[in-house]
Amino acid sequence: MADTLQQFSLPDAAGLVINFLVYVVAGLVPACAATYLIYFMTTIPMRRNQRARSFLNLVELGLQSGRTPEAIIVDASSSRDRSLGARFHLLAAYLEGGMRLTPALEKVPRFLPPQIVSTLKVGERIGDIGKVLPACRHLMRDAVSQVRGAINYLVLLAFVLTPFSLGVPIVLRTKVLPQFKQIFAGMLEGAPLPAFSRFVFGGSGLFTQIQVAVVAFLWLAMLAYVGGPRLGLWVNRVLPGFPDVVTSRLPWRRKRLQRDFSAMLAVLLDSGVPEREAVNLAAGATANSTMVHRAEKVTALLREGTALPDAIHAMDDCGEFRWRLRNALQHGGGFLRALDGWHAALDAKAFQLEQASAQLITTCLVLVNGVVVGCITIAIFLALVSLINGAVLW
Repeated sequence: MADTLQQFSLPDAAGLVINFLVYVVAGLVPACAATYLIYFMTTIPMRRNQRARSFLNLVELGLQSGRTPEAIIVDASSSRDRSLGARFHLLAAYLEGGMRLTPALEKVPRFLPPQIVSTLKVGERIGDIGKVLPACRHLMRDAVSQVRGAINYLVLLAFVLTPFSLGVPIVLRTKVLPQFKQIFAGMLEGAPLPAFSRFVFGGSGLFTQIQVAVVAFLWLAMLAYVGGPRLGLWVNRVLPGFPDVVTSRLPWRRKRLQRDFSAMLAVLLDSGVPEREAVNLAAGATANSTMVHRAEKVTALLREGTALPDAIHAMDDCGEFRWRLRNALQHGGGFLRALDGWHAALDAKAFQLEQASAQLITTCLVLVNGVVVGCITIAIFLALVSLINGAVLW
């Protein structure tokens, strides 16, 4: 025992401890960094949501105390609170220079989502921003659905599963399959491989292309998720109107656009805004060019003397909006109260469609990856079985 202790000197012990710490750090740091990166990207909509909620709470408190939104924002910025963010203080600087709220918000486009800015602009038009604050808060509920859809394995697939499943066929095609083909050609002495193995070995490039397409789709979806409204603005500069067309064709986005338009139209009609102007302002509050084009058709019908419930069919996919609007007119106003139940139904349907789509896409991606890797595995084992059978017969 004494000899063992003498051989185990202090420098050796220090070296073991250092090596252990190096291995722990080398393993934990990348794992922690990857975990934080996934968390950071997954919760981006919630952070946007929190920033918008804090801003709206501040504006509402200012209105309740009888102050203007501009004044309360400037006063809050004077506290130099870093938790408000640099963009909030930049907004306050514009307001302190004499700008109105919505022009200042347009100067800081990354501070709030475009829909909330457009909705606040409508509030300034009717002279009461407080009336549109409930509509702004309704818009922030969509972030919860977006995060849940991302947690449905889409982000994890983009970072973990799909790069691995893409690497499998690439390694098989470049390293394994050529070696197998040479071995089989030499050992089978000219005998043909099974038909399925010949198909996979000869067309393995097709499987690689499928995998690349799957990964490209996932990473584009991830980019759209992380980029959010900012990416939409960039793409719109290159391809005007393209992001709006795409989003308006997604079933859950179409339901939410219809909900936002209907809620803002109800607020404007209850505030006494003329019908044609109310339709245009409500469409502008959605921040979607497709809805604006549809609103132009509605206003054209209104100029021709068509009643609003009949003219609104250009904005209505199923006819329910027209029926509910006519019912609200028969009861003499109270549009927002009359349409509130329908707005809740549209919100719930959009949430259901988004979650179902996320799960369906995830399932299809897993099945595609499994089929591709399974086909390659079956082809190799069929060739091995043929090789074994030939050796036994020989």
